[in-house]
Amino acid sequence: MTVAGFLQQLIEGLTAGAIYAGLALALVLIYRFTGIVNFAQGELAMFSAFLAWQFVESGWPFWLALPATLAVSFLGGMLIERVIIRPVEGAPELTLVIVTVGLFFFVNAAAGWIWSYQVKSFPNPFPEGAFRAGGVTAGYGSLGVLGVVAAVMGLLYSLFRYTKIGLAMRAVACNPQSARLVGIRVGTVLALGWGLAALVGAVSGVLSAPLLFLEPNMMGGVLIYAFAAATLGGFDSPGGAVVGGLIVGVAETLTGAYLDVIGTELKIGVPLVIILGVLLVRPQGLFGHAVVERV
Repeated sequence: MTVAGFLQQLIEGLTAGAIYAGLALALVLIYRFTGIVNFAQGELAMFSAFLAWQFVESGWPFWLALPATLAVSFLGGMLIERVIIRPVEGAPELTLVIVTVGLFFFVNAAAGWIWSYQVKSFPNPFPEGAFRAGGVTAGYGSLGVLGVVAAVMGLLYSLFRYTKIGLAMRAVACNPQSARLVGIRVGTVLALGWGLAALVGAVSGVLSAPLLFLEPNMMGGVLIYAFAAATLGGFDSPGGAVVGGLIVGVAETLTGAYLDVIGTELKIGVPLVIILGVLLVRPQGLFGHAVVERV
């Protein structure tokens, strides 16, 4: 394969990786705030994509439907934390896993009941066409996806670094007991964390829908890649989730392009190999921190 061909595959890998990074970022946010691995994160993103589609089908312009979808997703995430997660707060990890798996099936079934399982087309929010240079083509859609994920990461960094709400969320993520002692309303912050994760996941769902076609099971594969990205980057590192997503996307694309024995059919095995390798070599991920317990 030529250099131009390699660069073309690299661009496609980064585009896919940006989508994985968005969902991985949502997984990491919830894990940092609550210690819960949310197996329903992909289905929540899918449901948000259906909401955006419904707004557009009702005659709303896409760029008006998007903020409305994000607002509903944010409130929905807070409601899920308050109604479903808070009653089992402090329960054994297996209980929390079962709750999120149950939420996975419930949201999937609800989407199928409301919108059916028929595949629907989703409007591409970015203009058609591409930027071409040196035999390499970068579609405006690919550049748009990368730009949106970069903007989301920048906004999250600004939120956590420069705002009082962000400081409170960081305090709760580090030590909820100490945060409660200094007057921070931990329950409210946890609900905000779930809402924020649902909002970020909604962005990933909306970006995925034009590429995958809209149907209730569309985020199943994306969730596996997102888990690989979060595992690789570190479940306690939002920045690591983004870097991990980009690495997973590039690795998947290049493996499918260069290894004929894998091709497009077996690319789904790439994230599984990454998850297994990271857990064996560096369980905390590239940017995560190992948990040290004093006896």
